[in-house]
Amino acid sequence: MTLRNYAAADVNFWKGRIDDIDDVDSYRMHQIIKIINLNELDSLKIDSSKLNICFLGYCCDEGVRRNLGKTGAKEGPKDIRNKFASLPVPFCDKIAIYDAGNLFCVEGNMEDIQKQLEIAVERILDNNLFPIVLGGSHDVSYGHFNGIFNHLKRQTLENPKIGIVNFDAHFDLRPYENGGSSGTMFSQIADNCLRENVKFNYLCLGIQSSGNTKSLFNKADSLGSKYVLARDFVESNHNNISAKIASFINENDYIYVTICGDVFNSASAPGVSAMQPFGLKPNHVLRFTREILQSKKVVGFDIAEVSPPLDHNRRTAKLAATIIYEVIESLCRLNCLLKSIIKYEER
Repeated sequence: MTLRNYAAADVNFWKGRIDDIDDVDSYRMHQIIKIINLNELDSLKIDSSKLNICFLGYCCDEGVRRNLGKTGAKEGPKDIRNKFASLPVPFCDKIAIYDAGNLFCVEGNMEDIQKQLEIAVERILDNNLFPIVLGGSHDVSYGHFNGIFNHLKRQTLENPKIGIVNFDAHFDLRPYENGGSSGTMFSQIADNCLRENVKFNYLCLGIQSSGNTKSLFNKADSLGSKYVLARDFVESNHNNISAKIASFINENDYIYVTICGDVFNSASAPGVSAMQPFGLKPNHVLRFTREILQSKKVVGFDIAEVSPPLDHNRRTAKLAATIIYEVIESLCRLNCLLKSIIKYEER
């Protein structure tokens, strides 16, 4: 099936500072990016000894518009890539990063781009690549989760037990009788899980009491969702949060991680539709993200709600790019450790 409203990455996009063309230890990300087309993967050859990452842009902010928010997130993938391009390469010979280009929302048809993302993510996973999706509004989660679910269901021949970890100021569990938005996708996923006869497993970290109605808290509780309020992210409580995360991970076979830009404090992330003056500190989000990655259960990652028109000095895009860098570095360390253990056991 050919993806609609899709464009492979421009080979000339990835440019930036070059310190040395011969010394691989001096390389920056733009020097190692490989361009692929998700409609032409038959000849793709993956080196299984490496950690293989695949970027895909979700150029859509229709969900934010429907949610009466400030638009602009459809431009997020470009700015995130720009800030990522000149970052140094960790473990140069241990990773391969592919850019699969972008999906576009045409004429406000958010449902179609979500369906195309579902197909694209499934295709990425089928080719043994780890998907990192660049938002775009947070409705990215609906297509991303469905793609993961379809892939794992086909691979395991049973309903996979997938836990969703969402770093977010909002539950995004609103009703959607009048259509989906950037505030409804986890309600939609919960209903899909009910139809598939699988448990909806949802952990939301960074919830703002001032950003969610009592009805949304009730909905989260009725679904058995777990959450940690933003005000509880203090140093003295970090061990308790870690224990809650560990318990959630142990209850699931696979983990999908999504970060909404509005979970961060507004000083760190001004370029979002709903700024949070009392949002989380980036180093706290990174700490717990690394802990989640340590489980070796994470099968997909995305970051949403980076809105360049609202972003002072591209601060939010820089934060998103740095988080992605840290995710890749953590995954690479885990991959190297796993390969070392396998080699040791084969002796």
